[in-house]
Amino acid sequence: MLRRVFMVSVMVSIAVAAAIGTVSRVWADGDAAPVDYTTISPLDLVNKTPKGKLVNPYKDTQEDIVAQGAKLLQSYSCSGCHGGSGGGGMCPPLTNDTWVYGGDDDTIFRLVTLGSDGLQKAGYMRKGRENVVGPMPPFGAIIKNADDLWKIFAFVRSKYNGDPAYKFGAPDAPPEPANP
Repeated sequence: MLRRVFMVSVMVSIAVAAAIGTVSRVWADGDAAPVDYTTISPLDLVNKTPKGKLVNPYKDTQEDIVAQGAKLLQSYSCSGCHGGSGGGGMCPPLTNDTWVYGGDDDTIFRLVTLGSDGLQKAGYMRKGRENVVGPMPPFGAIIKNADDLWKIFAFVRSKYNGDPAYKFGAPDAPPEPANP
């Protein structure tokens, strides 16, 4: 009986050690460990995630999340520059199909976190133009956590009023025809 208890204890210990190793993996190996967006700052998430790998866990059809995002847009003063519902003000609208740097989740998250100057330093180039072209200041140290930022994006996407094909940036170009 004692031997059986010992074997079970060893097996449990191995399982716990394996789980800890799995949970503590870093993003660098390509297999992202689960992230608690409520406990990580936007800046830390950007610094720990390879380019192109940030994806909003929320959809713009989740009414409760969209409502929270609307309140957060106001609380972080986004509306001071982009208008109360993201439709524009002294800075570009967030609801049309003009994406200055790209409309995918990863690019938008990095733009708000790093600001336009920081995004350009990270190698991003302008893809589009708006009439209002003031620089986006970095909000990565201002926004409490990544979860808040994702919810703001869900709200903004829910207000999108442009060409549906451009909701998440310009669609991929069709492949070139093969030469016979």
